[in-house]
Amino acid sequence: MNVKSFHKHYHLMLLPGVVLLIVFHVVPMFGIVIAFQDFKIGRGIWNSEWIGLENFAYLFEIRDGKVIFFNTVFIALSKIVAHLVVPLVFALLLNEVRMMAVKRWVQTVVYLPHFISWVILAGIVIDMLSLGGIVNQTLKSLGFEPILFLASNAWFPAIVVGSDIWKEFGFAAIVYLAALAGINPSLYEAAEMDGAGRFQQLLYITLPSLASTVVLLGTLSIGNILNAGFDQIFNLYNPLVYDSGDIIDTYVYRVGLVQAQYGFATAVSLLKSAIGFVLIVISYRLAYKYANYRIF
Repeated sequence: MNVKSFHKHYHLMLLPGVVLLIVFHVVPMFGIVIAFQDFKIGRGIWNSEWIGLENFAYLFEIRDGKVIFFNTVFIALSKIVAHLVVPLVFALLLNEVRMMAVKRWVQTVVYLPHFISWVILAGIVIDMLSLGGIVNQTLKSLGFEPILFLASNAWFPAIVVGSDIWKEFGFAAIVYLAALAGINPSLYEAAEMDGAGRFQQLLYITLPSLASTVVLLGTLSIGNILNAGFDQIFNLYNPLVYDSGDIIDTYVYRVGLVQAQYGFATAVSLLKSAIGFVLIVISYRLAYKYANYRIF
């Protein structure tokens, strides 16, 4: 088989995926034109009235616009910080475990939630935090009043971030465990000979060796500042916590599919995509500058 024929087979193998990408991701992009229209589904794209940037201007005039952008950035930033710190601490602690059977068991247990959908996990969280759930029953037994966790704007963001950490921290720790495995053991041996304890080895060898990984993950996370987790919040929130839990994606769903304001919902989604694209470009430039990471 010559080289040209070999490449042809690769191209044929990629063809179904490319077709699906074009049909479901490229072709629908032409629909963003309705962001600039007073779109009426009965009139269609070609006959709906063109209104320019009015949908975008309206977004910044109403209170909902400020609320959803603040909630999205606040929740996303909280998740980014938590996903940098918690998996790192967990990986460092797990790395100190010398009994391999215990280590593997712990890894298996903490990895499992990552593979469970938010539909199931949200049901578990709602059941645990309900008035008759284990959390409120424990509070009652300690003499405290029960709390409506999922109906409280004060508690809801913390529940979102906390449940997301529970689901993902074990799987996210894999990157740090891999980085820890790549540290030269002779560094620890030399430090031990010099009289350094475990904490000093952690402080002067382990953490500096992981610094580039933390910087890389942190800079790449900048592109996700406007992605606060639609699946999770959609399955957890309710009208009582819209003020603290409604994010851009859930707002687009409600306004577009529920209230049928298609043009306005498309404008909100398009603005989010445009800002997200800029943030992704910035994050990759920072990753290249500070961690020498590049795709191309």
